[in-house]
Amino acid sequence: MPHFPVNHPARPVYRVLAGLVGLYILVFGVWGVALTWGDPLFDRGSNWALGLRTNLAFSLASVVFGAVLIVGASRRGNLGHNMNLTAGVVFLVTSILMMSVLQTDANFLNFSMSTVVVSMLFGLLLLGTGLYDKVGTHEHAEEERRRRHHPVSEAHSR
Repeated sequence: MPHFPVNHPARPVYRVLAGLVGLYILVFGVWGVALTWGDPLFDRGSNWALGLRTNLAFSLASVVFGAVLIVGASRRGNLGHNMNLTAGVVFLVTSILMMSVLQTDANFLNFSMSTVVVSMLFGLLLLGTGLYDKVGTHEHAEEERRRRHHPVSEAHSR
């Protein structure tokens, strides 16, 4: 069973980082929608927004994902924790799947290699922020701290 740190002191920094990732994705999506409006949904043209290739479908999905990440980063409970973990995995899996179909007709989101790299970086950032922004009561945090610093676990680490 994983033991996520509860009430980590750097939690506000991680929430801001997740919010900045969400803001970039939202701005990218809005810019991409403005550029590709009127094109077919899964167009394979050469539309670039903020350094990443896009089409209307990918831009619309980015608007939704960016807004969701900003909402998750602005909440004080564990909603952001769960959203960041889930979004991190989604970004990593999507980037790997899209990298496997880059040069084929199955590249329906019009990814380029730079889009794959940025998606992987965002996935790792969101996964990392999700690992350290869990919120809990003081008692829950103290129990997690005691579990990590138990004498039996210290004896095995020597």
